[in-house]
Amino acid sequence: MKVDRPQEDLSDPEGRAIRAFHDRFGGQPDVVVQAPGRVNLIGEHTDYNAGLVLPMAIDRRIVIAARATDDDQVKATSGGHDDLDLDLRGFVGRGRRPAASGWELYVGSAASGVSNHHPSFRQETSLGWEGVVASSIPTGASLSSSAALLVATDRLFAHIAGLQWEPVAAAKRAQRVENDIVGVKTGIMDQLASACGRAGHALSIDCADNSITYVPMPSNIAVIVLDTGTRRELTSSDYNLRGQECQAAAAACGVAVLRQLDDFSPDEIESVTARLDDTLQRRLRHVISENHRTRLMVAALEMGDTTRVGSLLSESHASLRDDFEVSSRALNAIVEAAESAPGIIGARMTGAGFGGCALALVHQQQVQEFMDTTVEAYELATNNLASVYECRAADGAGIRILNQL
Repeated sequence: MKVDRPQEDLSDPEGRAIRAFHDRFGGQPDVVVQAPGRVNLIGEHTDYNAGLVLPMAIDRRIVIAARATDDDQVKATSGGHDDLDLDLRGFVGRGRRPAASGWELYVGSAASGVSNHHPSFRQETSLGWEGVVASSIPTGASLSSSAALLVATDRLFAHIAGLQWEPVAAAKRAQRVENDIVGVKTGIMDQLASACGRAGHALSIDCADNSITYVPMPSNIAVIVLDTGTRRELTSSDYNLRGQECQAAAAACGVAVLRQLDDFSPDEIESVTARLDDTLQRRLRHVISENHRTRLMVAALEMGDTTRVGSLLSESHASLRDDFEVSSRALNAIVEAAESAPGIIGARMTGAGFGGCALALVHQQQVQEFMDTTVEAYELATNNLASVYECRAADGAGIRILNQL
């Protein structure tokens, strides 16, 4: 049976936000902030192991049109959520945090991050605003809509407080919210990509020190997102379990994080992995091999070696499917459909897994033929309709000031 999903309005989020602001609050917003989602080319489940990743910020984003108020109340609306009427006083400062869930938890926690961890914040500062949130990032699709929301709200709160916004520090605050408040033990890849993206480039990130090298994306290669139509919730999936397994493997090998095994010789790695059970051996094998593939991918993109790019993507998907066990029937089916389509360079699942999206790199001149063929083959295999679209590498979080505070 075909699975029908409610259709999200993913068009022109800035225009939608400004129009809705006028209808709901009257007049013009003071400011429009935006933060992009991301797609990860390679380097999956390595960031929380202090490893290497290669994401790019994409031209799908969350936009907030807002006007500052003189209190600590946030009144906001969004097409995908219930209206927000949030008192920030329990979040700003170090008192007892109020019970919160859903997007009020994200917005309130972003205020907490700015107030508690920004060195220039003054406790008497008001952070209230009224506004509209709009998005062109499909929710739950492994394109980091939650990281984009946190980065966008962080930028908005910093602006309202008159603080200098620094993208790496903001990414760290957003990660802290995900880890300590939401309860998803993510690495920092998503937040750094959203905060620090650069148009036309992927970000080669070393998560051991958060250093970023920008890698130009070849103009003849298209990045295609393959949305399976299936969804997952990281808090209820095995995402955190994979992190725990990696920690257990590292501890058994006598290192703090699996990235440190990069310094081991093959004989030393063989010796320490002999102490692990089969499951932990496979988790470790994925992380070590994925770090290696990420290094090779950077070089292959720089040289324009599409054959090597394709084989690295295929190897990554097989490792995620078999050794890390985070793929799914739908993800496998859409990758198989893509790999048989015209123009394909390579494909793999992307993001946390368990549902959501895969990606394909495709020769630019064959994009439409590739997309049509892939959608048809996937529907035939699963009786489900995929959403398939091209994404381009975009700049990170930005701000447009319409009225001075």
